[in-house]
Amino acid sequence: MIAVPTNSRNQVRYNRYTSDTPLVSEIGLGAWQLGVDSGWMSMSEQESAAIVHESLDQGINFFDTAPNYGYGTSETRLGNALKKTDRSRIVINTKFGRTDDGEINFSAEYIRTSLEGSLRRLQTDYVDSLIIHNPPFDHLDGNHNAHYETLERLMDEGKIRAYGASLDTNAEMQLFMNTTNGKVIEAFFNILHQDAEKAFEAAKKKGVGIVVKVPLDSGWLTGKYNADSRFTDIRERWSRQDIETRAQLVDEVRKLMPGGSDIGQAAIAFCLAYDAVSTVIPGNKTIAQLRSNLESIKMPVSGALLKKLEQFYRDEVEALNLPW
Repeated sequence: MIAVPTNSRNQVRYNRYTSDTPLVSEIGLGAWQLGVDSGWMSMSEQESAAIVHESLDQGINFFDTAPNYGYGTSETRLGNALKKTDRSRIVINTKFGRTDDGEINFSAEYIRTSLEGSLRRLQTDYVDSLIIHNPPFDHLDGNHNAHYETLERLMDEGKIRAYGASLDTNAEMQLFMNTTNGKVIEAFFNILHQDAEKAFEAAKKKGVGIVVKVPLDSGWLTGKYNADSRFTDIRERWSRQDIETRAQLVDEVRKLMPGGSDIGQAAIAFCLAYDAVSTVIPGNKTIAQLRSNLESIKMPVSGALLKKLEQFYRDEVEALNLPW
């Protein structure tokens, strides 16, 4: 059995997730890229296992996946890589609503079928959290949807320990928290998208764990793109104007950073500066990227820099309504 370390050579810290799960590493592993034909890259089974095992060695115990990541292969590969670990010390989050055959199905009747498929692929009899995967806004109202009765039953049966939703805005987060017993939100939050932070205080009061998704703004906050960058993968959704605008904003962010700072590591550290955040899940295509992302825990963002980045967002970014 592979032991899950309680700490690591990177001195990873652990935060509260939900009341019924172990503490989670402040940096988790987003497992989208582990799947075959993920829309990002192709990774071999051996490479995907190596990233998962390196994550465990580094002290990571939070793993985020979904049925539609690689048409089910992300869950399958994650399950294979984790099958010799101490299950009681790792935390697995998967999703519902976007299926392993590439379709969208948010019907309440499909929740159980979707979960059973995930459990089979993950080779486990429960997941620590099941979240609705960016649902339509009206699905978030627990007073008018049958989804939450089903999710409560699945908790009673021990097949999930908590449920939640993957959301992008403060308005979505507030509606979900005010009308359901959901205890997990996967929130779209980074230096260039700070709207979700408006709901962080409410999340703390309600005991809702926050998982930060897209902390590097799909790669922009690594600093490797510029106004001349062009994309042929799913990021080709951005227009030339979108690219030029983001490039200018990233240049401005870089000017705010202390000299010599790695912008990507600083972007992750920015997310970790909020005590409402349980864990941050940057994508890692290689072990080198994984290790670089973990270095962010060694460079905490000062209160002064945090205020500058928040002010920059309010003054220069918020009104732009940047497309994802």
